[in-house]
Amino acid sequence: MTRAFRLLGWLRPYRVGFTTALLLGLLAALVEGFTYALLMPFLRLLFGAGGAFPEGATPLEAVLRATIGGILGGAHGGSGLALVLGCIAAALLVKNALLYGAGYCGLVVQEGFVRDLRVALYEHLQLRALPFFRAARGGELAARVLSDADQTRGALHAFGQALRSGAAVVVYLAMLVALSWRLALVAGAVMLAVTLGMRPLLIAVRSRWARVVDSRGWLGAVTVETAAAARAVKAAAAERQEADRFRAAAESVRTGVLRAERVALLASPLAETVAAAVLLGMLVLVGGEGRLRPEVFVTFVALALRMLSPMKVVAHFPAQLAEALAAGDRLFDLLDHPAEDVDEPGALPFPGLRQTIEFRDVWVAYQQEEWVLRGVTLTVRRGEVVALVGPSGAGKSTLVDLVPRFIDPVRGAVLIDGVPLTTYDRHSLRAALGIVSQETVLLHETVRANIAYGDQAGATQAEIEAAARAAGADTFIRRLPEGYDTVIGERGTRLSGGERQRLAIARALLRDPPILILDEATAHLDAEAERALQQAMARLLAGRTVFVIAHRLATAARADRVVVLDDGRVIEEGAPDALLAARGRYRRLVDLQDVAGDGASPAELGGGVR
Repeated sequence: MTRAFRLLGWLRPYRVGFTTALLLGLLAALVEGFTYALLMPFLRLLFGAGGAFPEGATPLEAVLRATIGGILGGAHGGSGLALVLGCIAAALLVKNALLYGAGYCGLVVQEGFVRDLRVALYEHLQLRALPFFRAARGGELAARVLSDADQTRGALHAFGQALRSGAAVVVYLAMLVALSWRLALVAGAVMLAVTLGMRPLLIAVRSRWARVVDSRGWLGAVTVETAAAARAVKAAAAERQEADRFRAAAESVRTGVLRAERVALLASPLAETVAAAVLLGMLVLVGGEGRLRPEVFVTFVALALRMLSPMKVVAHFPAQLAEALAAGDRLFDLLDHPAEDVDEPGALPFPGLRQTIEFRDVWVAYQQEEWVLRGVTLTVRRGEVVALVGPSGAGKSTLVDLVPRFIDPVRGAVLIDGVPLTTYDRHSLRAALGIVSQETVLLHETVRANIAYGDQAGATQAEIEAAARAAGADTFIRRLPEGYDTVIGERGTRLSGGERQRLAIARALLRDPPILILDEATAHLDAEAERALQQAMARLLAGRTVFVIAHRLATAARADRVVVLDDGRVIEEGAPDALLAARGRYRRLVDLQDVAGDGASPAELGGGVR
C-alpha cells in the first residue's frame, strides 16, 4: 500500500476540496438516514397508531422527537401525513443538493490531480537525456502521459467513493444500533468479514491489471509508430501486416481486461451475497425478538437493505484501486528514474566562445554497449568551419551531440576556452548554439511559428523573413496558400523534404548563434538547391564556429578543416586539399562518391571558400 499512499499524496494541494467533498457526502448520508427514519412517524400516522412519537420510543425516535418534535409532536391524521411527507421531500432536496456539491468538488479534485500528474511526468521527461528517448518507444511514453495518468483518476475516485460509502455505512449502522443493537452487531461483523475476504482478490486483480496496462502501452506504441511511418507502410504495401500487428496488440488488451475483470467482478456479488445472507438472518432474529413495533421493523429492514449498496462499494474498492495502482506503478517507474539533463549545483551562465572548443580524450558509450567514441581528441578554433566525415556509425553525430550536452562523455572532457562544459548551465549554453539535424522536426503550426520556435518566439516578421531569405526559403513560402501564416501539418507534411530542411535552417539562422551545428543539413536538397543554399550560407558562416556533418563531400570541401572518423576514432584531419593530396581515407571516400555519381569530382574538392 506504500505506492497507494504515495499516489494519494498528490492530493495535498486539493485537501480542502477533497475534505469538502467528503463532508458533503457524509452530510448527504446523514440526511438520507434521516429520511429513512421519517418512515416511522409516517407509518404510525398512516395506520392510525396514535401520535407520531410513541411512549417508550427507540433512541432513533428520540432523536427525531428532539429535532422535528415541534413540527410533528401534535400531528394526527391527514395533516400529520402531509407534514411528514413535506419533511421527507425537503430532506430529499437537501440530500441531492449535498450529493451534487460533493460530486462537483470531487470532480474538481480529480481533474486537478490528473493534470498535476501529467504535467509532472511531462516535465520529468523533458529532463531525461537523449539516450533515453533513443531507447524508448514514443507511443508507450504517450500512453503513460495520457492513458496511465487518466487511469490513476480511478484510484482517487475509488478512494473518495469508499470513504463516502464507508461513512454512509457507519451512519446506517448507528441508526440500526439505535433501533436494535443486537442486530447491528451482526451487521458490523459482516463488514469485517467482507473486508478481510477481499484481500486475496486484491492481490490477484492488481497483478492482472499490471499486465493489462503494459498491453495498452504496446497498443499505443503500435498506433503512434504506424501513423508516423504511414509513407513507409504504404510504400512497402504493409497495411495488412500492420493491421495484423495492431490486431494482436488489441487482442492482448482484450484478453488481459477479461482476465482481470473476471476476478474483479467477483468482489461485488460475493459481498452482496454474504451481506444478503446475513440480512436474512437478521430478519429472522428480528422476528424472533418479537419486541419491535411494525414501523420500527419496516424501518430497520429498509435501512439494512439501503446499507447493502455502500457496503458493495467498500468491498469493491480493493479491485478498483488495483487497476489504478497498476497504472500508477508505471508512472512512478518513470518519475523515480533520476533526471539526467539537469545542471550541476552552482552552474554558471555560458559567457560565450572566445578561443577554442576542445574534445580531450573523449569516450562515449550508450547504455554500456560498445564504445561509440574512443579517445577522441580534437581542438576547434573560434570562427573555424570543421567538417566531420566518415562512414555511418563512425561517431560523427555523437561527437557534435557533446557540444550542447545532449550527452556527456563517459571518460574525458569537453572544454570551451579551457573550462569544462559541466561548469555552465545547459539553457544558456544551448542558447548560444544553432542546430540543424538530418531529422527535421517541425510542428503542426504556421511557417512563422516554426521559424521563430523556442527562444526566438518574439522575433519580428522582418527578422523571420530575413532568416528565411538567407536559408533560401522565402520564395517557396510566399507561394504557399497563406504565405508565412500557412499551417504546414504535423512534421511539416505539406512541404517537401528540401523545404522542411530550409525551414529548419532558417530557424537556426534566426537565432544568429555564434556556434552552428549542421548535421546533414543539406541531405534533402537537390544539387541545384544545395548549391544555392551553400552560396547563401557561405556568407552567413563567416565569423561563426561551425561543425558540418555531411556525406556529400562537396559540403566538406568548403570547410577550413576536415576531420575523418571511423569506428569512433579520428583517423585523419587537415585542410581538404591537403587530405586529397595525401591520398588517405578522405581521398578514398571522395573517389567512392565520385564513382557512385553522388558528388563532385576530386578536382572540384580541392579547396575551401575562404
